[in-house]
Amino acid sequence: MNAQTPFLPLSLAVLTVSDTRTLANDTSGQLLADALTAAGHHLHARERLPDDRYAIRARVAAWIADPAVQGVLITGGTGFTGRDSTPEAVLPLLDKVMPGFGELFRAVSFAEIGTSSLQSRAFAGLSNQTFVFALPGSTSACRTAWEQLLKAQLDARTRPCNLVGLLPRLGEH
Repeated sequence: MNAQTPFLPLSLAVLTVSDTRTLANDTSGQLLADALTAAGHHLHARERLPDDRYAIRARVAAWIADPAVQGVLITGGTGFTGRDSTPEAVLPLLDKVMPGFGELFRAVSFAEIGTSSLQSRAFAGLSNQTFVFALPGSTSACRTAWEQLLKAQLDARTRPCNLVGLLPRLGEH
């Protein structure tokens, strides 16, 4: 952390993808919402949708198109079951994929859950100057992603570099 650099709060949206959870019992989405606000960021919106690739794509596309949203955190739908469709819904929306996020998330997860980390299709990328992160639906996986990766990269004080520092340059052509 660099004490000279001020913290820059981001406006972040949280989407839970689940056929079984509601906002009332969604511990993963709640963890992300609580963690980002505790870190000083603004919760733009929090929603839950069923595992429906077109509903997911429409919601994420609307947030990506909203200039008030700087990041979208998605939890759920990244596994291998028949209904898991978050990657198929969201990857076509991305202008750039951030391969290192999924790779590093699985590496960090391996230390916690071993080879079960292979079952995660977590990913991240950039679309219309908006960061998009897709995480597993597990609350412990969301905690790992926030504490080990997202918290630092969404903080302008993190050195040697962070994603927040890229924001002014994302619209360059």
